[in-house]
Amino acid sequence: MDIQNGETRFCPPGPYHDFEVVAVDLGFPEGPVALPDGSVLLVEIANGDLTRIYPSGRKHVVAHVGGGPNGAAVGPDGAVYICNNGGFTWDREPGMLRPTTQAADYAGGCIERVDLRTGTVDVIYTHCDGKRLNGPNDLVFDRQGGFYFTDYGKRRRNEIDRGGVYYALPDGSLIRPVIFPIPFPNGIGLSPDESRLFVAETETGRLWSYSILEPGKVEILPYPSPNGGVFVHGSARYQRYDSLKVEEDGTICVGTLYQGGITCVAPTGTERDFFRFPDRSITNLCFGSQDMRTAWVTLSTSGRLVRTHWPRPGLRLNFSDRVLL
Repeated sequence: MDIQNGETRFCPPGPYHDFEVVAVDLGFPEGPVALPDGSVLLVEIANGDLTRIYPSGRKHVVAHVGGGPNGAAVGPDGAVYICNNGGFTWDREPGMLRPTTQAADYAGGCIERVDLRTGTVDVIYTHCDGKRLNGPNDLVFDRQGGFYFTDYGKRRRNEIDRGGVYYALPDGSLIRPVIFPIPFPNGIGLSPDESRLFVAETETGRLWSYSILEPGKVEILPYPSPNGGVFVHGSARYQRYDSLKVEEDGTICVGTLYQGGITCVAPTGTERDFFRFPDRSITNLCFGSQDMRTAWVTLSTSGRLVRTHWPRPGLRLNFSDRVLL
């Protein structure tokens, strides 16, 4: 897709935030994780791969996990944990790739552990309380070593699943529901002091906050809250929210779909910035480098990873320095 000689219908109008292309020809990239050496791990949902992108742009498939790897995070043991949505069918046009309904061979979603040194993939969770995980999407580890994750559910021609948020331990010993139901939960993150959990809903384009009472338990507010959360932000533009990361000062940065970019929201709910990128599906970002002011952004429809200077330092994620390569 050439964006230098006029826009295509797959790109929102500019002007765009400054960026440098790091890698191209990726299969709908998501879940970027910045590594200490300057390389980035990400998932390619359409290819079923966990891939390492080096600063030169060289790509190395660490593991083929199959299905639909959707989110990734480094755990306390240095391995990478993946939310696998089970796979999509895809709408493919020149220069564009877009997920639609669940894959024909879909058999459920799961949480997986990948040993980066060997490429070994282990399935950790497929069910919670006897009910199948339908479409795990994004995850974040807390300081205690557990992780919260969203289950977006799956779409079929005439129906969709109800979504939820769950908490689990990486050794496979505990998984429990935290928020259920919540429609189309996607991005998930923690405030810098880990007193609040943030969840982005895709189809409503809304960002919610929950007070954490203890690891894996949040305060659920009564009606009229539709999902037990505190409303933080909803864009005045037509936006669908995807995954998110948090800055050092607590600003929440959400990947946005349709008008592709990163929406930055202060903890008070005020929109601070909207950084636009040339793609309809800006699905996620991660922060890295010594000062945490380098951001890598996934431009998923066009299959690119880009790098940009961020105006504020990002929050360093728990266990990101423990990755075992």
